[in-house]
Amino acid sequence: MTTHLIPVHARIAAEATCGDGTELEAISDRRGCAVWKATGPLRTAAVKWGSGPEGTVIAAREAVALSAMGPGRVVAYGRGDASVWMITDWYDGPSTREALAGVRYGTADLTAARHQLVAVVDAVAALHASGWVHGDLQPEHTVHTPDGVKFLDCSWAWHPKLLAPSNLFRGGLPHLLPPELAWKVHRGELPVIVSKEAEVYTLAASLWWAIDGGWPLDYAAADVVPTRMAGPELRHAIATRGIPVREGIVWPDVQEVLGRVLIQRDHERPQAEELADLLRSERYADCAGA
Repeated sequence: MTTHLIPVHARIAAEATCGDGTELEAISDRRGCAVWKATGPLRTAAVKWGSGPEGTVIAAREAVALSAMGPGRVVAYGRGDASVWMITDWYDGPSTREALAGVRYGTADLTAARHQLVAVVDAVAALHASGWVHGDLQPEHTVHTPDGVKFLDCSWAWHPKLLAPSNLFRGGLPHLLPPELAWKVHRGELPVIVSKEAEVYTLAASLWWAIDGGWPLDYAAADVVPTRMAGPELRHAIATRGIPVREGIVWPDVQEVLGRVLIQRDHERPQAEELADLLRSERYADCAGA
């Protein structure tokens, strides 16, 4: 991935946004969407370019979603030949996976790590309170900045009044899907509507993954071997096999809270705000274990 791939209009817009002599650093390139960090004398920004049948649609829908979420989220936007580009704010800070790496390695200050954990849940609670659902929560899609937790990869976000769910979304990572959503995806229902209840499940599963390093479901106990399954087969297993949750041994008190969410039916799950309160209420355990 090189800077010459960026459409000329996007490069001009990046320099107009960040200042003369703006430098572009390649960050990622997947599913037809490439991202660069643009750094100049005025500011730092993100340049995202979607190309091809898949990337163009993903980038275009994210631009629509971000614009609907509030003014100023998309700094510049344009279209090229079978491509779409946009410029957005650059969020300085670690992803949730990076922020909680110390927990996985046994080197973390658990009190500080819990603050970071709760900050993610608080951010999702605020998003839900505004009517929005992110749709594709993962540990890499939340960034911890001095101004709070920010969301990345909002292509599949939806709002009941502002933006309908996309018919192109297929549910995201199967390992993070609640059984009821895995079943709907397996049956081919369109659009795939990620409810707030489903997103709380995905949030809990994502946080478990970030602090543990492994998937939360005990596939071995259900004789399920994910590495030998394609996505449709794995989604069917998650939907129908009643796969239990693994024992949490990395951060037991937190994983107990998250695990309870993962075994509940959709109508039984706490709201994101309630999950944040549950995680806060366990803080005594960090002090007791110190």
